[in-house]
Amino acid sequence: MDDTLTVAVRVKPGASRARVGGRFDGPHGPALVIAVNAPAVDGRATEAARRALADALGVRPAAVSLRAGAASRDKLYLVEHPAPGLPDVLRRLRDGSAG
Repeated sequence: MDDTLTVAVRVKPGASRARVGGRFDGPHGPALVIAVNAPAVDGRATEAARRALADALGVRPAAVSLRAGAASRDKLYLVEHPAPGLPDVLRRLRDGSAG
């Protein structure tokens, strides 16, 4: 079993309210949409998205790291030692309860 889970994310910086959920078909495939309050300045949106992702998946922020896309809205995050049910949680957040 893999000890990392790669999560494709589409970040929407400067949102009026932070939320995790929804799907965006981006360059890395189906991506989870994460809206953050932080602006896209000095990596603040990237960091806010990392923390929001960890929170939504119920893992420690330290377990989530950026793998690709530091300067892009389309990012890949790596979750270390994911729990067995984590891909299902991710799928629900991204695709809704159906499926």
